[in-house]
Amino acid sequence: MSTTVDTGAPGAVTEPPSRPKRTVPGWARGALWGVVAVAMLATTSYLTGIDALTSGNTAQNALRLALPILCAALGGLWAERSGIINIGLEGMMILGTWGAAWGAYYGGVWAGLLAAMVFGALGGLLHAVATVTFGVNHIVSGVAINLLGLGVAKYLANLVFEPLSGNPRQSPPVPKFDTYSATWLADWLGELEAARRVGISDVAGLLRGLVTQVSPLAMLALLLVPVSYLVLWRTRFGLRLRSCGENPVAAESLGVNVYLHKYVALLISGAFAGMGGASLVLLPGGADYLENQTNGRGYIGLAAMIFGNWRPGGLLGGAALFGYSDGLQLSGGGEAVLALCYGVVLLLVVLAGWQLYRRRWVAAGLAAAGAVALYLLYWTNDELPRELIPYTPHFVTIIVLAVAAQRLRGPRALAMRYRRGEGD
Repeated sequence: MSTTVDTGAPGAVTEPPSRPKRTVPGWARGALWGVVAVAMLATTSYLTGIDALTSGNTAQNALRLALPILCAALGGLWAERSGIINIGLEGMMILGTWGAAWGAYYGGVWAGLLAAMVFGALGGLLHAVATVTFGVNHIVSGVAINLLGLGVAKYLANLVFEPLSGNPRQSPPVPKFDTYSATWLADWLGELEAARRVGISDVAGLLRGLVTQVSPLAMLALLLVPVSYLVLWRTRFGLRLRSCGENPVAAESLGVNVYLHKYVALLISGAFAGMGGASLVLLPGGADYLENQTNGRGYIGLAAMIFGNWRPGGLLGGAALFGYSDGLQLSGGGEAVLALCYGVVLLLVVLAGWQLYRRRWVAAGLAAAGAVALYLLYWTNDELPRELIPYTPHFVTIIVLAVAAQRLRGPRALAMRYRRGEGD
């Protein structure tokens, strides 16, 4: 419908003002993706008969294994929102593992957690000195910190742990965090899971794993996700810190101390990475300190942060995805991981149909080709080779980043070299 307005020319017609597009809140999109993921897992479990896909044991393992990835991803979020690429998360986590074992051995689990965060923060401080003060390339500095963290942890282990344990690559036994369960809720969910009702039992199994034997460290790490969102997006400090990652010159012209905010961001980033290292040492079921026990989890945490599009809620989903893929291979082995491939086939078929509906022929063709390839893999194998199973999270990292690369939007001034006074 058009509207006639008096513009000085007879019969002039103008279009009505367009209505603003309604954007779906981020939490709603996250909840929708969660529902889709659970529905896919429940359907796959029903069609393949593999109960491990939605069992409480798998969810419990996934939560424990997702914690170091989540902490590293939070560390990457704080650093990169300030404009600093933090490839050094792996090295900071390694420092955190040694600090956790050392602190816990002499002072208990909370002293171990504090020591891990301090050692990780020292790694973040070194990264800040190199990149912010001296303008060193962020990637070069991060790689150097990874190598330095491994070397420093090895030296300290030889110095401190070898007289105690007789093994320079391993600490003596250290105390672990206690765990807590919502007993009445876990028992009720366990009854629903045992009933084997399609959909209901699957959801009950996943929820039971999340309320059984949960450590205070897990509660703290999960709490840091909304806290990070509130600080970075709902406070003056967070707005200034993010402005340093978007346009540091403009931020300085408005009176923001860019150097200070970048230093604070990297200290917090290193502390969170150190907390991720502590989760490998101090959680029940985990090993004591071992040389290089992070096994690339810092890089996977960085990938989870990128997958989450530099947002707290998104990186939580990414950490859950990688933690689940890691926990599944522990609970169900190669047969369960292969069944997950079948579930991905179903998801790709739905995605191909959606892309056809939107007339995106190339995307639909790629989704269909991926579905065919994975289905052939599923059809021709009874289970995945044992040599490939431990690398399931790494394969998931590559695939997810390849799929999500087109919609990513990082801070505009990420990795930009900045010098004080440019805003004058």
